[in-house]
Amino acid sequence: MAGNAVLKPALIAECKSKLQNIKTDLLNRVRDARSQLDNMETGGDEADQTVRVLAEQEFVNMQDRLRNQLIEIESALARIENGSFGVCEETEESIEPDRLKAIPWTRLSIEGAEIRESLNKRYARG
Repeated sequence: MAGNAVLKPALIAECKSKLQNIKTDLLNRVRDARSQLDNMETGGDEADQTVRVLAEQEFVNMQDRLRNQLIEIESALARIENGSFGVCEETEESIEPDRLKAIPWTRLSIEGAEIRESLNKRYARG
């Protein structure tokens, strides 16, 4: 794979730094949300209990979203380490530098994303 050979080391370093910062931010958000949930009253009337249940559901939904994003970030960091960062999974071409700067965990170039979307639409109609 030619991925990192095409990408400038400065771009890879910038993306790695962004990924690490986003990862730290996500982990802090999970910790803060857990802390808020833990500090909610557990007793109370039916309305208080309903608010708690809704807050717990919101926390679970947020956890799922953040977990998925963390998986993508960890995967991108692993691709940096193994030299495959910046290579589109669909076309095996280099991902556009501006796209990597905007979405450093992306696995697809713009063309690859379009191909994948068209395939998903085709199979969704089934």
